[in-house]
Amino acid sequence: MLDTNVLMHDPAAIFRFEEHDIYLPMIVLEELDQHKKGLSEASRNVRQVSRFLDELMQDASREDIEKGLALPTHLTGNHGKAPCSGKLFFQTQQLQGSLPTDLPGHGSDNQILAQTLALQAIHPTSRVVLVSKDINLRIKAAVVGVHAEDYFSDRTIDDAEVLFTGHTALAADFWEQHGQHMRSWQEGARTYYEIKGPSVAAWHVNEFVYEEREHGIEAIVRKIDGESAMLELINDYRSERHAVWGIAARNREQNFALNLLLDPQIDFVSILGPAGTGKTLLTLAAGLAQTLEDNRYSEIIMTRVTIPLGEDIGFLPGTEEEKMEPWMGALMDNLEVLTQSADGGSWGRAATNDLLRHRIKIRSLNFMRGRTFLNRFVILDEAQNLTPKQMRALVTRAGPGTKVVCLGNLAQIDTPYLTETTSGLTFVVNRFQGWAHAGHLTLKRGERSRLAAYASDAL
Repeated sequence: MLDTNVLMHDPAAIFRFEEHDIYLPMIVLEELDQHKKGLSEASRNVRQVSRFLDELMQDASREDIEKGLALPTHLTGNHGKAPCSGKLFFQTQQLQGSLPTDLPGHGSDNQILAQTLALQAIHPTSRVVLVSKDINLRIKAAVVGVHAEDYFSDRTIDDAEVLFTGHTALAADFWEQHGQHMRSWQEGARTYYEIKGPSVAAWHVNEFVYEEREHGIEAIVRKIDGESAMLELINDYRSERHAVWGIAARNREQNFALNLLLDPQIDFVSILGPAGTGKTLLTLAAGLAQTLEDNRYSEIIMTRVTIPLGEDIGFLPGTEEEKMEPWMGALMDNLEVLTQSADGGSWGRAATNDLLRHRIKIRSLNFMRGRTFLNRFVILDEAQNLTPKQMRALVTRAGPGTKVVCLGNLAQIDTPYLTETTSGLTFVVNRFQGWAHAGHLTLKRGERSRLAAYASDAL
């Protein structure tokens, strides 16, 4: 038994239950009809559900509907699930289900509960499960004796704690196990190693490996071929003379991040981390260095999800860029850090700021549909507040020569109904893992201030 909110959340939900039969009561179809108008994500999903149902019911007779409609898998991807072998049933007759007399109200939730109880009575040998995103409905279902579950198929992973971090420490006895068949060579200024051994199976392309000891090896996995892996020693941006736009990495993880951001072979970078780990500052410094010094990109485009922390302050005046400025405090704060070392005093800093503002464009997510970015450095801030569908729409805006960088903190999700396991940021980290032109890194060590570091831990 599917609740309406499941279909409003994922229009392809009817194709995700593998061998199970699906039952749609009439009240669900009525609620779908009530929500079909509008430009919201939920309304678009409802209209897509209606199109799916219409396609399934083409040429179906009353007898076919009574027996259940077969569920094909060609209508949409099934997210790695097994092909559908169950059937889709609609409510074709009045079901008599009795709820406890002391259960107040006559809402749609109560009707769905009554239908589920009636279905249990008609099919005593089958297990009837009510699937709903509504926590309160699941609580009421448990009270009246109905087995209810959340909808799990939208989860990218089962637990955000096991999300790919992008780096791994080498064991103390690593060289004893992997040093016998090692081969090393140089190509220009780059040093490469070919390593064989048991640890290789757990590595991914563009993952960083390092030794915990001082002056230990720090390398990136460039290629994996069976039981052998090719490693490349990374650049060290922790010294001032190798600083990127005046910014030097303060720890190992930040150094890894700069290596990903400055690598022309990597088109997509995702960086996770709590407040104060340097995500935005490092990304902006790398973008400016490649845009103004190397001319690799024509301009930097920065955008973010506009969800307020408190109450909304209403409409904002001005152009698209001016409306976005209050949301871009992070950009302005980091630009101050990047331009404070400019020569020429306040006049020099003002001129530098003016130059940078011409090469950094602030854009709203609302107008991204249909756009194509050529040779741009695109920064998507606060990406944890995007759904997987929105994330897919944004990343596919990238044209030739464009690099997309997604920044976010999974502990600061403000979008209703999104969790750490269903966020679009978790979705792209998981799906791009192991691709030769994508890299991911999770930053843990805060570098903003001792106050911010303590607040992140203690609060």
